[in-house]
Amino acid sequence: MMHRRSLLKASLATLGAALGAGPLAGGRTAAPALAQAGGQALAFPPGFVWGVSTSAYQVEGAVTADGRGPSVWDTFSHTPGRIVTGENGDVACDHYHRYLEDVGLMAGMGLNAYRFSIAWPRVMPTGTGAVNAKGLDFYDRLTDALLARGIEPWACLYHWDLPQALQDRGGWTNRDSAGWFTDYALAVAGRLGDRVKRWAMLNEPSVVAIFGHGTGDHAPGLRGTANYFAAIHNQNRAQGQALAALRQTGRTDWSLGTVLTVQPIKAAGGLEANRPAAVLWDAVWNRSCTDPLFLGRYPEPLEADFAPLTKAGDMETIRQPVDFLGLNYYSRLYQRLTTDGLFGTGFDGPPEGTRRTGMGWPVEPDGLLEQLLELRDRYGNPPVYVTENGADYYDWVGPEGKVEDGERIAFLRAHLAAAHQAIAQGANLKGFFAWTLLDNFEWAEGYARHFGLVAVDRETLARRPKASYYWYADTVRRNAVAV
Repeated sequence: MMHRRSLLKASLATLGAALGAGPLAGGRTAAPALAQAGGQALAFPPGFVWGVSTSAYQVEGAVTADGRGPSVWDTFSHTPGRIVTGENGDVACDHYHRYLEDVGLMAGMGLNAYRFSIAWPRVMPTGTGAVNAKGLDFYDRLTDALLARGIEPWACLYHWDLPQALQDRGGWTNRDSAGWFTDYALAVAGRLGDRVKRWAMLNEPSVVAIFGHGTGDHAPGLRGTANYFAAIHNQNRAQGQALAALRQTGRTDWSLGTVLTVQPIKAAGGLEANRPAAVLWDAVWNRSCTDPLFLGRYPEPLEADFAPLTKAGDMETIRQPVDFLGLNYYSRLYQRLTTDGLFGTGFDGPPEGTRRTGMGWPVEPDGLLEQLLELRDRYGNPPVYVTENGADYYDWVGPEGKVEDGERIAFLRAHLAAAHQAIAQGANLKGFFAWTLLDNFEWAEGYARHFGLVAVDRETLARRPKASYYWYADTVRRNAVAV
């Protein structure tokens, strides 16, 4: 999932539903649930997909097991000062060894889909060349375990953990990266594709480019706009080249797509003076990925910057048809003009009075509605799955020994209500994946942030379902959300 370290604090705007608040330990307040509005339930269409999402580096651990090579996040997290808490993903949630337990937790919710990522350095320890069979064996076992419990595997080929050996060759700033990724994609699909039918190429390439190559807050820790432009363009090329290569295998039972973070960008304070900042950041954050994919061009504010990188045939490679678009949505973004931002813009807060998640992000379910309708209107209404939506909140153990996280329930309920409204207005939304199954390694924030439906004891790694786990299970069972 995405991390915005410099995003200013903001909060919860529900879709006409009232929040109740109660005291938490440490003087915090919680919103246990939205008002029930007479017990009304919003039913989703038959066949709506319900799932959860995770990523390899955040949950797997076992970073040296069975021939896995180091990734850029192994290097980054072991560099002093890079992770707020000084922690790393060496153990994470130990999903590598505890996957059967975790699949059981998913089955307990009645989920019909699980979106996970494949660790490139586990499959190809040096990024290219020979495939590490033992690494792929893990995903074989995971796939079979999911199918045995009636859960469809959705594999994401890249969720930020580039092999360090490829970073040593320039990583995403090297044009050869498109070929490296395509070879890797074909190797994985060739092994798992008899059972895995849903394939996402990348996860949030704009975040990789902005924070990993522009500001240096994420792995591999590069800075500067030149690195940003190269990383975006080469990820776009890699995505398109891999999509084309997988289609050329002739497999007609595969559904091929990608996962992008796309969020409405607003001028801070509603000020006209900040509107240019919003337009520019919309191009940087959103349209540098969506416009090439769906329209075959870069957004006008950035065309001149991408021109020197774009060679003959690149845009044709990038503009590939997708069977689905994965949408990661957490909030709107607010931008102001500044002299010290990567592009002369900076994050600002939402309207005064908006509530906040524990991470300090604006919780704005109506922004999800806005974004789904924009995908409908601007990009031809492609099939969309919300592949990440969730929040960091303070969890506590109640008097009955249950892990209480009413704020997370309120967050998810409000966003599902927005999703339902979008469907009613013609958005081609097909499914919803909560972020995330387990409290995990939250990138530069370490383990201090909790997004999971299931708590993980950092000493014992024992799993403990939260109230949101049971609420989500009920929602899945009913194929409807009570508001």
